[in-house]
Order: sequence, then structure tokens, then C-alpha cells
Amino acid sequence: MEPLRPPPVSMLDKYEGRDVQPLYSTTVTVTGGDANHGRASGVARSDDGDLDLDLRMPQALGGPGGGTNPEQLFAAGYAACFHGALVLLAARAGIVAEGVSVSVTIEFSRDPMDGLFVLTAHTCVRMPGIERAVAEELVRNTERFCPYTKMTRKGIVNIVALATISDSTPHSAGTPTS
Repeated sequence: MEPLRPPPVSMLDKYEGRDVQPLYSTTVTVTGGDANHGRASGVARSDDGDLDLDLRMPQALGGPGGGTNPEQLFAAGYAACFHGALVLLAARAGIVAEGVSVSVTIEFSRDPMDGLFVLTAHTCVRMPGIERAVAEELVRNTERFCPYTKMTRKGIVNIVALATISDSTPHSAGTPTS
């Protein structure tokens, strides 16, 4: 088996096209499980089978815990993407970024604007052995580059569709939002 390697620095090259150019796509399907509720007892499975886990409400929200919750999955994806982008930018600048860690805390909170819910992300970057001014510049550049950070600042195109019972073809239930 070939050793794991980071992606090439060429991933940082600017794209010059007019339309979004998809590079990778994945689908995760959540079913309801025992309580028939995706968040409380769901099962999340990816289309390639590499992700297959039980979802559980955290104890802080009145659940039993003992399983992964959506906030943990979002925090993991965000932290992994930010870390990867940061290390690529450091490599392009000729900086060895060993021991770098990125922690993302996702808070599930009540939203005073509409009385419903809101997510808040807090990102903490540790870059041991790298001069503070250099680390600060790398973090600022990563904020502009990381797709998760861009999504949390600018929004995301989100098309919600309802599949018909007779087939699995989604039919738009609304307009794209950002």
C-alpha cells in the first residue's frame, strides 16, 4: 500500500472558468432509526459505504449521547478542511507546518432573531514553531481560501428537493438559496 500523502500544492492554482467546476461529490443519506428521528436515533451512510454511523442526540440536548451528532460531523469537516488548506498554503510558502492543529467548536444555540436555532463556529489554530506574524498571515489567507470558511461567511447554494415515491428523481421544492 502506498503511503498517505497530502494533495499537491497545485490544488491552490486559481480556476479561470465561468461556471462552478465540480471536483468531487458525495451523498450521505440519513434514516430515522428506532425513534424514527434522524437526529435522535438516525443512521448516516455515505454512497460509497465509507461512512456508516449511528446518530444520537447529545445529553446536553436531552438525548442519551452515545453516538455522533450533526454538530460533531460539521466540526470535523470544517476542522479537516481548514487544516488541509492551511498546510497547503504553508507548503506553497516554503513553511514546514508540523504539529499544526485546528479545533472547531460548533455551538447549537437559540436564535434571538427568529426564536429558532442557529449554529456558531469557533476556530482555534495552533501552529507551534512558526513565528506569530507568519502564522497570522497564513490563518488570514486560509480564511479566504477554505471552502468551509467561505460557506459560513457567504452562504451556500442549497437546493431542497422532494423525490417522488415512484422514482428517486428529485423535484425542486423551492428556489436555490444562499
